Amino acid sequence: MDAQIVDIVNEADGVVSLHLAPVSGAFPGWEPGAHIDLNLTPDLVRQYSLSGDPGDRDRWRVGILREPESRGGSQFVHEKLSVGDRIECGTPLNNFELVDAQEYLFIAGGIGVTPILPMIAKCEERGASWRMVYGGRNEASMAFTAELEKYGDKVTLWPQDRSGLIDLKSLLSNPNEGLAVYCCGPGVLLDAVEGFCEQWPPNTATLHLERFRPKAGALDGKNTAFEVLIDSSGEVFTVEANRSIAETLEAAGLHVPTSCREGTCGTCETGVLEGTPDHRDSYLTPEEKSSNEVMMLCCSRSCSKRLVLDL
Repeated sequence: MDAQIVDIVNEADGVVSLHLAPVSGAFPGWEPGAHIDLNLTPDLVRQYSLSGDPGDRDRWRVGILREPESRGGSQFVHEKLSVGDRIECGTPLNNFELVDAQEYLFIAGGIGVTPILPMIAKCEERGASWRMVYGGRNEASMAFTAELEKYGDKVTLWPQDRSGLIDLKSLLSNPNEGLAVYCCGPGVLLDAVEGFCEQWPPNTATLHLERFRPKAGALDGKNTAFEVLIDSSGEVFTVEANRSIAETLEAAGLHVPTSCREGTCGTCETGVLEGTPDHRDSYLTPEEKSSNEVMMLCCSRSCSKRLVLDL
């Protein structure tokens, strides 16, 4: 859908928010945790979390950090876009949904605060029990802090230059039954949180993560050729060592929904009917990977000579 940039706001050092309005009609509804694709150029599509009010069908807001090692997206946003520009947006997708829980702990790192903002607003609206710890390099780099002031001591700001690293041991060592932990931010924070939560007893708290980048080493491995068979048509395609499954199918004229192209978003999740995937995504849980029932076509490969896909 076509949108127009109606405002660009400097939210912190290196962070801007784009405020988008529909060119015609109204935006579709969305729930906390949703993200959209921004089609910055025909060859440059990036995902950004919606951070505004889900009830506002006339305006969307996304917060974007200028990455020091930008792959082109954040640099384009910060250097090329202006108020009045038109931009094509995708439909909201949500792989980071806010589940029902007795209480919530939100842990945000840097720009990872963006999907959590509408989550805490929803918790506040419901009267749910929640708290949030928000870390950043320093306070000047932490966006939306003025917006968080209204929540008082439910929100703890944790600038690293003053307080060091977030004390995850205190936060996560003794989980309560019915607690939902949500974490979004840099990979080192997510890995640390995941490490603490792996030690939890069964049937206590639940962990929900959203990654902006793949886990370290997730995409590594030897690339060899293999075949994929499309169950619905019987067509067989050879996936060469230098191509992904998604790229192979696209080159053959098949439509494969993708977005991140590096196994973090879940858009290309596809059922596997036969064969053993070589999972290289950072999205599926260890249990989901062990089951081999689904895989990500944008990055994962095959341990067997052939995969039969539910397409």
